[in-house]
Amino acid sequence: MTNIPTIKLGIISVSRDCFPIELSGARRSAISGAYKDIYECQITVENEKDMLKAIDDVKAAGVNALVVFLGNFGPETPETLLAQYFCGPTMFVAAAEDAADKLVGGRGDAYCGMLNCSYNLGLRNINAYIPEYPVGTADDIAKMIADFVPIARAVIGVSKLKILSYGPRPQDFLACNAPIKQLFDLGVEIMENSELDLLVAFNARKDDYRIPGVILEMEKELGDGNRLPGILPKLAQFEITLLDLMEENKGSREYIIFANKCWPAFQTEFGFVPCYVNSRMAARGIPVSCEVDIYGALSEYIGTCISGEPVTLLDINNSVPTDMYENNIKGKFDYSLTDTFMGFHCGNTPMCHLSKGAALKHQLIMHRLLEPDKEPDISRGTLEGDINPGKITFYRLQGTAEGGLTAYIANGEVLPVATQSFGGIGIFAIKEMGRFYRHVLIADRYPHHGAVAFGHHGKAIFEVFKFLGVKKISYNQPASLPYPTENPFK
Repeated sequence: MTNIPTIKLGIISVSRDCFPIELSGARRSAISGAYKDIYECQITVENEKDMLKAIDDVKAAGVNALVVFLGNFGPETPETLLAQYFCGPTMFVAAAEDAADKLVGGRGDAYCGMLNCSYNLGLRNINAYIPEYPVGTADDIAKMIADFVPIARAVIGVSKLKILSYGPRPQDFLACNAPIKQLFDLGVEIMENSELDLLVAFNARKDDYRIPGVILEMEKELGDGNRLPGILPKLAQFEITLLDLMEENKGSREYIIFANKCWPAFQTEFGFVPCYVNSRMAARGIPVSCEVDIYGALSEYIGTCISGEPVTLLDINNSVPTDMYENNIKGKFDYSLTDTFMGFHCGNTPMCHLSKGAALKHQLIMHRLLEPDKEPDISRGTLEGDINPGKITFYRLQGTAEGGLTAYIANGEVLPVATQSFGGIGIFAIKEMGRFYRHVLIADRYPHHGAVAFGHHGKAIFEVFKFLGVKKISYNQPASLPYPTENPFK
């Protein structure tokens, strides 16, 4: 992954001056022993001058994600100023008491101090990460720190991100609207371009000397799936174009992703379907969303930062036929028919997430629309195959037309059942999906695209959305917990 931050953790302990400072220092050192990959600041903060010295120390060490540790009750003003002056993702945790025989001379009262800390953070409008239960032993806190790393990576990534869009959206894709004010609120830059700008850049790289090398990479990746070798030169040219546009347009930002128009004029003017290139970009940690879905691209990038692996963007596409459910799912997996659906896109899912037999093909729908009476030509370029079975997280962050931010998250899985269909596609199963579909996706007017991270990452994604200030984060509620719009008389 070349397009996501590298996290350098640091820990600073704090101590209220009426408590033993040695207690906080010793407990901090125990955490450093339990979590090896962290810079341990030796300055224990009791006052504001200590706070400034500690901030200088961790910044000099290259720390970009900070753990503030209440080794005892802690001084509420200096400890909260640590987060304010650090200007990066900060986690607050507190020490559990050590043993029964230390509850007189060695009691720290950090359980109490965390309450004052959280109150002071709120007074100062400081956004910090506090775990679900933020009090623990050194081993407990080491686990909390491990949970914090992907959260910090996503928060930093978003703060240094620019989205390059090449549009506009295809006709009748208003659902993928992208009000940009909310992007700026998140700290994301957006550079909106015409599809013509992309075409000019592509044409400028005709016969580029790098094309043969990229073709060799593609041939190696595709293997027996290289069924349309004649289209590889154009695909390689397009990949070079996107990588060059990244470097040329970074400006003040470190990370770039794309939201590009991909049909129907794309095929007639560029001469191919860009899906396979999009899949290769995603595999590098550079999502390229389909149909100029700007918030889809942002959602993909957040999942990439959290999982550290390639993600994909799929249509919440079609129901699973009853006969397929009866023959292949019912009785074998603990899902009802309405828990299942097919997630599909033309061919943008990275090869690493597709089953054996994935291949370069032509886009059936594009062929039907643009060149129905001839052999596939401009409709070539999809990467098609069934998506590998396993755990997934289905999620999306969306800017609403009314000026807000909403999000949804659902952990689920891709079932090991052949789809018998085309494109990059899988049979997805999410508990209570039918209700979630009706009372979240439909009721809250989400677009048909959902981001897919591979593995169960709902916990971290939820914390990132919360950290980013998303007020409404929906999930697939159990049957015992009705949605506000759910009819109780159904």
